Amino acid sequence: MTVDIRARLAEVLPGIRSDLEDLIRIQSVSADPARAGEVERSAEKTRDLFVAEGFEADIVRAYDGAPPAVIARKAGPEGAPTVLLYAHHDVQPENDHADWDSPPWEPTAREDAHGETRLYARGAADDKAGIAAHLGAVRIFGDDLPVNLVMFIEGEEEVGSDTLVDLLNAHKDRLEADVIVIADSGNWDIGEPALTTSLRGLVRMDVEVRTLTHAVHSGMWGGLAPDAIMTLSRLIASCWDDAGNLVIDGLHSGPAADVDYPEERLRAESGAAEGIEWIGTGSAVERLWTQPALSITGFDAPKVEGASNTLVPAARARFSLRVAPGDTTANAVECLQRHLEANVAWGATLSTTVVDTGEATQIDASGPAYDAARAAFSEAWDGTAPIDMGVGGSIPFIAEFLEAFPRASVLVTGVEDPDTRAHGANEGLHLAEFEKVVLAEALLLRNLGDL
Repeated sequence: MTVDIRARLAEVLPGIRSDLEDLIRIQSVSADPARAGEVERSAEKTRDLFVAEGFEADIVRAYDGAPPAVIARKAGPEGAPTVLLYAHHDVQPENDHADWDSPPWEPTAREDAHGETRLYARGAADDKAGIAAHLGAVRIFGDDLPVNLVMFIEGEEEVGSDTLVDLLNAHKDRLEADVIVIADSGNWDIGEPALTTSLRGLVRMDVEVRTLTHAVHSGMWGGLAPDAIMTLSRLIASCWDDAGNLVIDGLHSGPAADVDYPEERLRAESGAAEGIEWIGTGSAVERLWTQPALSITGFDAPKVEGASNTLVPAARARFSLRVAPGDTTANAVECLQRHLEANVAWGATLSTTVVDTGEATQIDASGPAYDAARAAFSEAWDGTAPIDMGVGGSIPFIAEFLEAFPRASVLVTGVEDPDTRAHGANEGLHLAEFEKVVLAEALLLRNLGDL
């Protein structure tokens, strides 16, 4: 049967790419109210693609005016397991078109720096290729599905999935499944597949310090009254030791898989400036996947140009805390708040506001469904077994799926690779790897049907 699947893949792949390119041309930027109509068009196009394959499909939303999702169902053999395939049809803004080497909404195939062919456009990988991969697996089998299939294609992932829990609760009977495949992650490298088994959570907190009721002359009061910028800078610096390890007591850390991340690859993929030293201790993948990390992603203070000789009375920064798998955002908020209160200097007034949170995920990657997935991936990548990969970023909705469907096996995979550049300019889908992703998903469905 493997030969038949590979032969069918070759037959359906040109049509899948054409449908993917049509989806890409729809500017479904969920963060842009002016393009809400495009998000609707994207949902309609997605629904119609699955209707054409014999699915019962419709557009659902949590309430009138909420972003549109698509639910589609097609029955397989009686008594077969039910598999839910997830992706999202909304995309990130394209930002400055001048940063792109080709128009961001016109899919363009060209060679990358390694001589490999990629399809460049916004959404080419994240995550319209996830939809296309599901569609490809469906077309390989036609009406001879080995399992019962449910499609859940979300329309607001890029803006935080605010209504996802409501959708899961409202349509739980339609979405109930034995296995859930979430196509919104990636592989370890070109030619090296992966299953994502852990993701860090996220706490974003705005922190403000105030030292004066109003700005005063720096010559008259400097040296006696502390200004807010120096006070906030000192508070920020208190979060790390000299080696760059976080010193916020109570945050959880854990071990990571024994995976080699070569120094040359680290520097190339991170964009590290020449001569920069890494921060923290432990293996690279522990620091990236299973240890907490804090970044300062914004700072409100007067600009250098035009700054006057005054002591600044208040300053504010945005703290972005990645929470290790095994920890909770509630604990992380408490630990960060306690540290800030203990370390704010010179009696300054401290104000904090939690902007948003997303839970970390730790998946038990054992059992028949994971065995079926590993066998499928090894077969699709010609004998290369998948690694269990952590992800330093956050996909909070995965934790919500785990909570909503506690008896289901949740597999997290995807089409991305280290040079996909999702969310950035020149986002690109590696076409040869995409073919393997479609093949692996079809083989997975076959293996699950055999169970």
